[in-house]
Amino acid sequence: MSYQAHPLVRVEAQAPDRGFMLWRTGLAVLLGIAFLLGQTLTASARSAPESFADLADQISPSVVNITTSTNVARNTQQPMPQVPEGSPFEDFFRDFLDRQEDGSPQRPRRSSALGSGFVISEDGFIVTNNHVIEGADEIQIEFFSGRELDATVVGTDPNTDIALLKVESDTPLPFVPFGNSDVMRVGDWVMAMGNPLGQGFSVSAGIVSARNRALSGTYDDYIQTDAAINRGNSGGPLFNMQGEVIGVNTAILSPNGGSIGIGFAMSSAVVTKVVDQLQEFGETRRGWLGVRIQDVTPDVAEAIGLEEAAGALVTDVPEGPAREAGMEAGDVIMSFDGADVADTRALVRRVGNTDVGKAVRVIVFREGSTQTLRITLGRRETAEGAVPAAAPNTPEAPAEKDMMGMSVGTITPELREQLSLDADAEGLVVKDVDETSEAYEKGLRAGDLITEAGQQKVSTLEDLDTRISEAKDAGRKSLLLLVRRAGEPRFVALSLE
Repeated sequence: MSYQAHPLVRVEAQAPDRGFMLWRTGLAVLLGIAFLLGQTLTASARSAPESFADLADQISPSVVNITTSTNVARNTQQPMPQVPEGSPFEDFFRDFLDRQEDGSPQRPRRSSALGSGFVISEDGFIVTNNHVIEGADEIQIEFFSGRELDATVVGTDPNTDIALLKVESDTPLPFVPFGNSDVMRVGDWVMAMGNPLGQGFSVSAGIVSARNRALSGTYDDYIQTDAAINRGNSGGPLFNMQGEVIGVNTAILSPNGGSIGIGFAMSSAVVTKVVDQLQEFGETRRGWLGVRIQDVTPDVAEAIGLEEAAGALVTDVPEGPAREAGMEAGDVIMSFDGADVADTRALVRRVGNTDVGKAVRVIVFREGSTQTLRITLGRRETAEGAVPAAAPNTPEAPAEKDMMGMSVGTITPELREQLSLDADAEGLVVKDVDETSEAYEKGLRAGDLITEAGQQKVSTLEDLDTRISEAKDAGRKSLLLLVRRAGEPRFVALSLE
């Protein structure tokens, strides 16, 4: 007996034994199951849900409409109409003005706003946007069942536009859990629910269009979605297909105020940490490192001998935790608390999410090598007004020189007064910049103060000449300058060629 074998398998032309036949049959069954399972998983991943109805039924009882009311005092100081003498309206406006001046109370007008939110615990904690309830005198919550309850504000965080409310209920309230926004992928299905344009409970569905979007805030981490989001959806939840909240609908990008498929929801990775702190403390308590930073650009990386343009470049170290631990301007923060630092945004978020008072290990790149610092974090909210320390000034004789596309000179009393420099400010003043030069292209302007070159302080033209020579001798193609404008520092790398 013989049979046709696979071309790549050499088989003797003889009758197979019983064991071989059983093995082959079992293998075929397993391969068939694997194939069917793979087809099922692929179809599940690629196809749209057959219906969103079950999910909508599941999450609807936990989503709320929010109506706020605010008393707005009338402006009694507004100018009254000027009426020509002899006008037929003269008597009317005289009577009107007399009523304004007779001391009768002016009734304040009411202002109301609509928004959305969702219940996160059976005892009545509700999450929404800060801008929905900001300045409100009264906050009323309407549930899907039609029940209405008054709410009080537990705490708010304007930095992430999140607010936590509380209602009192005699019975446990239906609520929804938070999901992990970090596992969401571009293309995943999501559902939004809220109170768009005051139309009441409304559901829309779409996909995750993008991740990690930043709009304007320091701690922004938005999920972009094409699910329809309009005014009134603010504060409402964005759900994954398991009915978990992975974002809080906050903003839309639109030329006309309506949905064009570009909506933004603050990720649950940010929201959960804020809500936990508001629930525990009634306020946020973010970690504070105590540095000013900027991103590392390729030319800056080359200027300081860093192999890769990554990390956060320290431009200033005021009084605070970082200074106490020995951090210096010019350091590049490469790792924070065991995690690599990609850029300034990543560092700010990670520091802010770290507990106040925690001692963390920070690895910095300094002068060609790495150092590890141990820093005990402070609290950002109590350090917002920290004023950077300034180095002592050593007066120098006036001088001026053209170099690197700029005319620079030492600080004179006249320049100090003209530029409103602190009494202890030191460095070299940029007096003019060639508009065709690289310095002008990179933003240097007359009035800027160069305080460091090659990550060393400069206060004389000889200092700057020395830094340029040292950089050339070391084979550098550019020189890193620390420049201050109105007290704000930033690093600029200028070519030496």
